[in-house]
Amino acid sequence: MRFTTYLHNGQPRLAVVDGDTAVDLAADLRAELEAGHDLAAMGRAALQSDAPRLAVKDLAFAPLLPEPGKTICLGLNYFDHAKEGGREKPEYPWFFYRGKSSLIGHAQPGLLPRVSTKFDYEAELAVVIGRKVPRHVPQDEALQYVFGYSCFNDMSVRDFQKRTPQWTIGKNFDGTGGFGPVLVTADELAPGATGLRIQSRLNGQVMQDANTSDMIWGVAETIHLLSQCLTLEPGDAIIMGTPAGVGQARTPAVWMKAGDTIEIEIEKIGLLSNPIVAEA
Repeated sequence: MRFTTYLHNGQPRLAVVDGDTAVDLAADLRAELEAGHDLAAMGRAALQSDAPRLAVKDLAFAPLLPEPGKTICLGLNYFDHAKEGGREKPEYPWFFYRGKSSLIGHAQPGLLPRVSTKFDYEAELAVVIGRKVPRHVPQDEALQYVFGYSCFNDMSVRDFQKRTPQWTIGKNFDGTGGFGPVLVTADELAPGATGLRIQSRLNGQVMQDANTSDMIWGVAETIHLLSQCLTLEPGDAIIMGTPAGVGQARTPAVWMKAGDTIEIEIEKIGLLSNPIVAEA
């Protein structure tokens, strides 16, 4: 089943998607997950009802989770991306956080900041937690807590990212985290969303082209490792890192500029597209 978050009178709403139409469902994905509601059953009932159908092409999209509980990102989680950055496989995932003010929806503008021209793209798989994850959950039990998967663009301001050993500042500029447009429930994909082609395209040119099976730490192991440290809750998101081909690793470097369009596509999940505009 597929879900999306769109804007209605300026406020985010959750809808269930059926082909090129959608049916309004609830106020907020995270709230529904926190309440323990059976969204699959709610979605089936909505699609079988006489509720008005919305044309997906006409929707104004919000971030899939406008206010995630936590957004935990992984750095250097593909072997080839670690290598192109001059690093070997890390011994432990390089975790960092994103804040909600950095998030944007499908077709919303990614903001090229005033203070930098080194604006990069990163195609990533997003994981949405559906149920509270027990501390120290075994790896072979971890995937049962995943509700679904989506696309993410971890747009990065590279010079600010490198100003400090902690990557947070370069990863949290406003309007730099594309998230959506749809969530595909876990039951529709292979366990851990493995075996899926993942691409980024800048103005139609393929920049990254890999497979989610190339991740160093898969979804199950990542959830297991995080559960050793903190409680993962419904409506939390985990952003699983990017493959090789980012702009900063190219010769010459390729930076996104105003007027560009960046697309992230993951097989069987969907296409996330954002125009790049200069910060006002």
